[in-house]
Amino acid sequence: METFDLPFASWLNAPAHRAWLTAEGQRLLQFAKAAKLVDGFGNLDDRGVLKVGAYAETMNTARMTHSFAMAHVMGVPGCAALVDHGVKSLLGPLRDAKHGGWFAAAYHQDGNTGKAAYLHAFVALAASSAVVADRPGAKALLEEAIKVIEQQFWCEEEGAMRESFRRDWSYEEAYRGANSNMHSVEAFLALADVTGKRRWLDRALSIVERVIHTHAAGNDFMVIEHFDRHWQPQLEYNHDNPGDGFRPYGTTPGHGFEWARLLLHLEASRNQAALLVPQWLVGDAAKLFDSACRHGWSVDGAPGVVYTLDWDNHPVVRQRMHWVHCEASAAAASLLKRTGQPQYEAWYRQFWDFSETFLIDREQGSWHHELDEKNRPSSLVWSGKADLYHALQAVLLPCLPLAPSLATALAQA
Repeated sequence: METFDLPFASWLNAPAHRAWLTAEGQRLLQFAKAAKLVDGFGNLDDRGVLKVGAYAETMNTARMTHSFAMAHVMGVPGCAALVDHGVKSLLGPLRDAKHGGWFAAAYHQDGNTGKAAYLHAFVALAASSAVVADRPGAKALLEEAIKVIEQQFWCEEEGAMRESFRRDWSYEEAYRGANSNMHSVEAFLALADVTGKRRWLDRALSIVERVIHTHAAGNDFMVIEHFDRHWQPQLEYNHDNPGDGFRPYGTTPGHGFEWARLLLHLEASRNQAALLVPQWLVGDAAKLFDSACRHGWSVDGAPGVVYTLDWDNHPVVRQRMHWVHCEASAAAASLLKRTGQPQYEAWYRQFWDFSETFLIDREQGSWHHELDEKNRPSSLVWSGKADLYHALQAVLLPCLPLAPSLATALAQA
C-alpha cells in the first residue's frame, strides 16, 4: 500500500484550511460540554440546552467520551474531567451490573432493557480512546467491553456481529444489521491499536468481506442494510417506516461513504501490522464512494446527499443529514490521501462548501443535524444537536494518516 504526495494544491496541505478545521473542532467541543448529566451525557436542543426531561443515554455518553478523550489527547484543556465522567457513567448507571452489558439509557429510563451490538461497539470505542488518554477506569471499561463483545456478540461462525438480545441474553433477535457491523469495524480498529491483538483486524476484515465485498458488490456498491439471521437480504425491511434513524428502508448513501473510509483504514492498519492486505480493499472503497456520489448527490435537484434511496436509486427520505456530509468529506479526504486522484479533491471541497453553507450553524452553535429537501433546518428524523462525534471526526480525519485509529494517531502526532 502506498499514499501519495499530492501533485496539486490540495486543501489537505493548506495551512489556512487546517486552521479552519482546528477552529471548527474547538467550537464543536465547547458547544457539546452542556450535554453533561449526572449519569452521563444527554440530548441537546438546537440552542445547545438539555431538553426537558433529558436523561443519559449510552450512545451519547460513549460518543462524547470518545470525543472528549481525543480532545484531551490533543491537549485541549478542560476535557479530562468529561472523559472521566463518561467512563464512570459507563461503568455505573448505564451498565447492567446483574447480567452484564449496557442498557440504551441509564436505569433503562427509555423502557428498553435490551442489549444492542450498535451500542456496545461505541462503548468499546469510547473505552479504547479513554485508554489512549490514560484516564482512570478506562482499562476496566475496556476489559468489560471486550468480554461482552466476545462472549455475546461476536459470532466466529458468521464472521460478524449478532445484533441484539434481551437483557439476560436469553433471546437473540433474528436480524443482522450492516450498521452495527460497520461501527464494530470502527471499534475493532481501535481495539487492535490499544490491545496489540491482531485478531481484531481479522474480525474487521471478515465483516467487510461479507457486508461489502459480497453483498454491496452485488448491488452496484450500494450497501444493503438489513438481513435475516442467515444473512439473506431483507429488501423490504421497514418499508412502512422509511425514515427510521438507525434502520431505514432502502439504501443509505451516507453509509457508503462511511464504509469507504473504514475500508481504507483497515487496509492501512493491516499493512502496518504486516498482515495480509487484500488488493480489493482500495478498489471497493473507491466504488462505494463513486456509487454514493452518483446516486446520492443532488438527485432531487438541490445540492446535498439525500438520506435514503429505494432499490431503483430514487430518493425516499430526501432529508440531508449532517452525519452523511461529515462522512462524505472524510471519505473524500481518505481516498485523496490513498490515491492522489484529483476528483477526490474536488468532492472534498464541494462537501465542505455544502456543510459551511447549509449545515454549520454560526448563530446558535454546532451543526444543524438535519435539513429538508430545500436545505432548510428540519427535524423529521432527528431533532436537536446531540451528536458531537461525526462532526468532530470530520475535522480531525483530514489531518491524520489512515492508520492507526483516531485516538492513537492523535497521541502519536
